Amino acid sequence: MKRLIFPILLIAAIQAFAAGPAEGTTASTNIPEAAYPCVSSDSKATFRIHAPEAKDVKVDICGKKYDMTKNENGVWSATTDPLVEGFHYYFLIVDGVSVIDPASETFYGCGKEASGIEIPEDPETAAYYTFNKNVPHGQVRECKYYSDTEGRQRRCFVYTPAEYETNHNAKYPVLYLQHGMGENETGWSKQGMMANILDNAIAAGKAVPMIIVMDNGNCDYIFGAKKGEDMAAFGAGFTPVLLNDLIPYIENTFRVKTDRENRAMAGLSWGGKETFDITLANLDKFSHIGSFSGALFFLHGGLENAYGGVFKDPKAFNDKVKVLFLSMGSEENFGAPDISKALTDAGISNIYYESPGTHHEWLTWRRSLNEFIPLLFR
Repeated sequence: MKRLIFPILLIAAIQAFAAGPAEGTTASTNIPEAAYPCVSSDSKATFRIHAPEAKDVKVDICGKKYDMTKNENGVWSATTDPLVEGFHYYFLIVDGVSVIDPASETFYGCGKEASGIEIPEDPETAAYYTFNKNVPHGQVRECKYYSDTEGRQRRCFVYTPAEYETNHNAKYPVLYLQHGMGENETGWSKQGMMANILDNAIAAGKAVPMIIVMDNGNCDYIFGAKKGEDMAAFGAGFTPVLLNDLIPYIENTFRVKTDRENRAMAGLSWGGKETFDITLANLDKFSHIGSFSGALFFLHGGLENAYGGVFKDPKAFNDKVKVLFLSMGSEENFGAPDISKALTDAGISNIYYESPGTHHEWLTWRRSLNEFIPLLFR
């Protein structure tokens, strides 16, 4: 009988939250039938958890911790201040221990599995990353391959456009799309809503049909977690994996174009740094480059010395690179505007986009991807 105690308590907790929440609308990021957390019309989030034996429970979200209060049934609850629209990681802190909310779907971020909540934008604004039943939909496939570089199995996710299944003679350009520090290869397809963005843009004729490859950039932990590792080494092991293992795997498995004119790379945050490190040293392989809130520091040593002097001959660079794209949120303190200006002043063609009102967050990167993909492979 002891084995039944946990399932019975779990069922009781679920039943306690089955009714619709009075404080707002059930979050889209909840597990099935979980009414909480919920989001009010003024973007406040209300959280609940059944923890009758706990002495202290908090919600940790958007850099602030909120104390939760317990009722007579052992249910703790708290309502936040208005939260910024978009996706946010969060944790519950139960008697000093940070845990995942059992009512939330899990998302890999902050170097671990985390709870997540979507604070919705208005439907018109969010339409570009919202599932649209009236457009054709591509697929996101989980793929396993062997890396000779690392001597082990790796995983990537591959988006194929809707027409890939019917246009059997067509070959497609490829965008290698990277996550940031503490996230992994699942980020773009889950938090980033990448497939919806591509489906909607392709259906509207704003982007050409393309294949998107999302792999682990070997930076899926927080810098400093690996003893003795310096910044130069953080994520650097992904370069030979991409060049020697991943690209050959994709080109041997999918119907893709294999010339540099049809190969692009972009990434967010540390993935933006990896993108610049890889592509600017391998312009024989890439012609379209994007950095979204990229961790880019190369101006410190002088633009003419960056990446082996790749910017010294502006004409040669512009002839090779069809798109050089930089972006960030208007509320970030990253240096993308200064980098864009320095490049422009040096005669390097580039495009700069600033996401209005957003920080270093997934809404910035969804918008950046939506601005980037129409520029590709034209």
